[in-house]
Amino acid sequence: MKYLQNGGFQGHPLMRLTLLWTLVFMTGLWFTNAFMYFSRMSVTPSSVERYYLGSEEEYSAPRSKASMLETTHAHLPIMGVVVLLLTHLMIFAPYEDETKRRFIGASFISALGGEASGWLVRFVDPGFAWLKIGFFLLFQACLGFLIVGLCSFLLASRPKKRRESKIHEPLGS
Repeated sequence: MKYLQNGGFQGHPLMRLTLLWTLVFMTGLWFTNAFMYFSRMSVTPSSVERYYLGSEEEYSAPRSKASMLETTHAHLPIMGVVVLLLTHLMIFAPYEDETKRRFIGASFISALGGEASGWLVRFVDPGFAWLKIGFFLLFQACLGFLIVGLCSFLLASRPKKRRESKIHEPLGS
């Protein structure tokens, strides 16, 4: 991270390349996250309720505690690490501190809220479906901003000229 803080990544093309490829993978996560959500639900509360509570018309059973626990168990560490990585990189981008604070908070809260709201819909009250939709949309917006913002920051940073290594003449010439 010292490369971002001190601008050293600008003079190290491999660091910039690594960070840009990481953002390519994060973009893939962003798209697949949306595709997975919309393959199961839409932005209507009734679709969220059907997904979690089941539907006689569609012959689907309610989500079980075990399947939700497996999903949550996988999502919590992955989303935590993804949000940690992107928000940590965001700290060094040229945005106001208040903007950084808001996006860091919104990113973590929306990731956690998205997981928790599914449990609320299934086991507390279907009225929490709006919360699931809101957290999903907020999380996607935060991820999108972080990915695009960081990519713009990396691409706009001009590489510093690297010192050319001198070729030594053979000894004894």
